[in-house]
Amino acid sequence: MKKALLLASILFVSVMSTACINNFAVQELNSKAKIYMEEGDYNAAIERLKSSIDLDDTIFETHYNLAVAYTQAEEYANAIEAYKDAINLNPDMPDSYYSLAVAEENLTVDLKSGAVRLNEEGAIYAPDDLADEEAKYEPDEAVLTMITSLKSDALKNYQTYLEKAPQSADAEEVKQKIEALKSALQAPAVEQ
Repeated sequence: MKKALLLASILFVSVMSTACINNFAVQELNSKAKIYMEEGDYNAAIERLKSSIDLDDTIFETHYNLAVAYTQAEEYANAIEAYKDAINLNPDMPDSYYSLAVAEENLTVDLKSGAVRLNEEGAIYAPDDLADEEAKYEPDEAVLTMITSLKSDALKNYQTYLEKAPQSADAEEVKQKIEALKSALQAPAVEQ
């Protein structure tokens, strides 16, 4: 009996020690990511935050900060996924919905201009040489469908933001964004 109790206590101590080490490593990675963000080195921040999530994927702030870093790096497709992960962890944070909507709108601009494209599998990629291609780029039906879907999602996320933060200082501005999106969604796909 004493052996079992001793083994259980050793196991508990080792589990607690590992949790503390991981927690310290997560804090350290997040602190470094914050410094990189302040310096404008978004790619380094992204790498630190991804490593932090590898150690502990249950921290809302890490996912949200990763999404912000992707947004700053203008990697909107990745930002969207990271905001969704953050929302899954904390669905009550209004700013997550607002930021997600902004990333979705920014991705529509990039898709429409050809700054990012869809491959045959529907994955988003950035073309290697845009200089020659931008002048002759015309979004195809798959891109137009994705743009419509992203605008619809942005509309819903702005609405959720207002539901969760009705007294926000930017409520009127967000209402204008909602109306603009509603108008855009009613326009023919070519005009969007």
